[in-house]
Amino acid sequence: MNILTFRTNQELNAAGAGIITGLIQTNPRAVLGLATGSTPIGIYEELVQSFKKGLVSFRLATSFNLDEYAGLPLDHPESYHTYMEQHLFRHIDLPASQRHIPNGMAADLEAECRRYDLLLEQAKQIDLQILGLGHNGHIGFNEPDQSLNSGTHVVKLRESTRQANARFFDSVEQVPTHALTMGVGMILKAKTILLVVRGKDKAEIVHEALTGPIRTEIPASLLQTHPNLVVLLDAEAGRCFHDKQ
Repeated sequence: MNILTFRTNQELNAAGAGIITGLIQTNPRAVLGLATGSTPIGIYEELVQSFKKGLVSFRLATSFNLDEYAGLPLDHPESYHTYMEQHLFRHIDLPASQRHIPNGMAADLEAECRRYDLLLEQAKQIDLQILGLGHNGHIGFNEPDQSLNSGTHVVKLRESTRQANARFFDSVEQVPTHALTMGVGMILKAKTILLVVRGKDKAEIVHEALTGPIRTEIPASLLQTHPNLVVLLDAEAGRCFHDKQ
């Protein structure tokens, strides 16, 4: 586990984007696991700038997103399809046929999960998986539970998760109650995991997840078992690591 703390968001964004561009430059056919939410936006902005400067091309790469809300039209302003278009896809040369996001509007969500797992199996392995961290320790939309699913599955979102995401909607009532998410087992199969955490409200949970007991009630704690985990923290998210040194 390699934990890096940055004084500024700009430094963190540049470091995260540098890891990704370095991978693509050495392995143009790399498979990327992508995350959404507010955490990776700055990293995506840096990737777009690197592409515009001619430093990197995504033409041969493939991407798989972690998750998507169930029941939101793909063109809904808060769907993760829309998010990825706005923040990354429309600005780079990654072909549409090589971008994969679960379809939350599928008539049969269980069948959609099986389809997504098949695509992941065909890709063989994600080279770099980007993750954020939920306030309750969830990764993707894998919520705390007595046991965790390995493959892509439909999950009922906890009220705390819906409340945390309500800032992106007009009200919490508009936040979907369910989502499709890549399972923890698939996440852990990635060659490298890049966990990005920002803000003082995540300081305690990221410290507990990475130093406390490994348990399914904190899904992110399972990242401790990964052989190549890189953690990028801003100063506020990393304060517990410094306080307890």
